[in-house]
Amino acid sequence: MPSVTTMADANAASAAEVKRILGAVDDAKLIDIVALRPSIRDVEQASLWLAGDADVFGAGQPLPPMAGDIVAILTADEEDEP
Repeated sequence: MPSVTTMADANAASAAEVKRILGAVDDAKLIDIVALRPSIRDVEQASLWLAGDADVFGAGQPLPPMAGDIVAILTADEEDEP
């Protein structure tokens, strides 16, 4: 049976795009992020938030869910440190 590419899959960021946007990301985190099938915009929003540019979303606006999932993956080790 041929695979069907959905619109969401066609717009998902590749591992190379994720690395280009986020910079150095360890392989385990990269795999977890790509598995989410985020768009380039999702990855860019996470990057902006991590860079401290959260005001880009507007005062009081929450981080979009997919970008939040990416941030959670990237900061998971920080939460484990004392």
